[in-house]
Amino acid sequence: MASLTNTITQSRVWRSFFRHGMPNNPLDRSLVMTTNIFFHLHPVKVNLKSLKATYSLGLGIITTFLFVSLSVSGILLMFYYVPTVERAYPNIVALQTQVPFGQLLRNLHRWGAHLMVLAAVLHMARVFYTGAYKPPREFNWIVGVLLLILTLGASFTGYLLPWDQLSFWAITVGTSIASYEPVMGSTVKKILLGGPEVGQEALTRFYALHIMVIPAIIFLLISLHIWRVRKDGGLAANEN
Repeated sequence: MASLTNTITQSRVWRSFFRHGMPNNPLDRSLVMTTNIFFHLHPVKVNLKSLKATYSLGLGIITTFLFVSLSVSGILLMFYYVPTVERAYPNIVALQTQVPFGQLLRNLHRWGAHLMVLAAVLHMARVFYTGAYKPPREFNWIVGVLLLILTLGASFTGYLLPWDQLSFWAITVGTSIASYEPVMGSTVKKILLGGPEVGQEALTRFYALHIMVIPAIIFLLISLHIWRVRKDGGLAANEN
């Protein structure tokens, strides 16, 4: 009786992980694909031209990889960074001069941010050039535009965090330019700075936007973006 109970339990555990038998028939072979998250990401059929490396240059994957790299390096930087006007710049100096591999870590994050902006722009240019924004992919094009804007926003908000002269005046000029927008310019400036000038309130808000708000939205939109590529039949490729 105990042996039978163990067998049933093991069978249930096995079935909870693998919901199909050996893929030796058409049904089980299809279940292998449809129940596996990694296999299921791929469309049922793809255009042969879109499989060529020279078609997409892997720019979408490169941008996604850079986002993951920036997330990991950013989390590590948070262990040494305090977002206050008194400690922000000394923390950056200490990170580069006293923490083992601190200079490397900061450069990975900084140059990764620049490369992500470049890769996102090139990816959008490639999609436009190849006409991959046309029906039925209009929605995913809009998602891509939002991702590009958020990427620029992440780069802009992160620029203030070192709290040196370059970042201080760059954000001062940037927010001043934004205030000239005729409808909501002054409101946007007040929301970003939290006051009349760049100070502690601005640093806190930029830090919150940079490490929480913008990355969370980017992660959700990237997931939606990749899912829509799969649902729309993979990369669009014009055979003409």
